[in-house]
Amino acid sequence: MVILNIAGNNPLIDGRQSARAMMVRRGVQILLHDMRHAILPEFVLSSGRRADLMTVSEKGEIWIIEIKTSIEDFRVDRKWPEYRAYCDRLFFATHKDVPLDIFPEDCGLFLSDGYGGHLLRDAPEHKLPPATRKSIMLNFSRAAAQRLMLAEWANGKSFDEM
Repeated sequence: MVILNIAGNNPLIDGRQSARAMMVRRGVQILLHDMRHAILPEFVLSSGRRADLMTVSEKGEIWIIEIKTSIEDFRVDRKWPEYRAYCDRLFFATHKDVPLDIFPEDCGLFLSDGYGGHLLRDAPEHKLPPATRKSIMLNFSRAAAQRLMLAEWANGKSFDEM
């Protein structure tokens, strides 16, 4: 399932994200783009859980980045350990007003100001099994293609006209 609202100004915002979360996401996306990652925000996993950001690196590594905007946001969300089953590396991303020591040492950590991001701590690698990797890559590819098509429809013209 792809979360998109083609009627709104931004089809990747479904109303669940706070302004602060969108600021963190924007900065991390800029950094990941510079790192040559393919990025899909709000990626729905086969478990039904929704990863804030899922990326594929140039080397084919699959990363999940979970955005946390406050201590309370981190404390109440206990679903993030499940994300390890869907990625080679798991990260958190936050902003300067959140104490960094609340995030587990066995996860990577990004800091974002909305205009860019910094990789403060790399995540340990835990390689996915080949069959899981294939399934996730297929879902990632299909979601990306579907979003491209929906963006084309929302703009009312084909991409070759843009």
